[in-house]
Amino acid sequence: PPPLSLSFFFLLLSLMSAVARRLGQSPADTRRNVLNLYRAWYREIPYLIELFRLDQSEKDCRDKLKEMFQRNKHVTDTRTIDMLVIKGKQDLEEAHKVWKQKTHILRYFDDPLAPPPPKDFLTKFYEGKV
Repeated sequence: PPPLSLSFFFLLLSLMSAVARRLGQSPADTRRNVLNLYRAWYREIPYLIELFRLDQSEKDCRDKLKEMFQRNKHVTDTRTIDMLVIKGKQDLEEAHKVWKQKTHILRYFDDPLAPPPPKDFLTKFYEGKV
């Protein structure tokens, strides 16, 4: 690819700094951004259930949404929170535009604390999975 021109580089730099300035100027702004993201996901749940033909009810999905936001409630650094908000917005956009597939959506319902499945031969053999 051709090298970037200096003017294009400065344009990108100014856009990135503008985005950085808008995010998390104060804890109140950060809180508002988190609540807006939560509301956006909350409103999107019925659409996602229909679009991906999920077996989960709206209540189950909303409980999972609440659980995922509660999982990060201990984070206090505004820059970290801003990064999580940006990732959340990206995930929402990917789900809404069907850039994610059903398996990606179902991974939200996997238990991250569940023990990994056994990988050794004898355990699989005793369970009849070999």
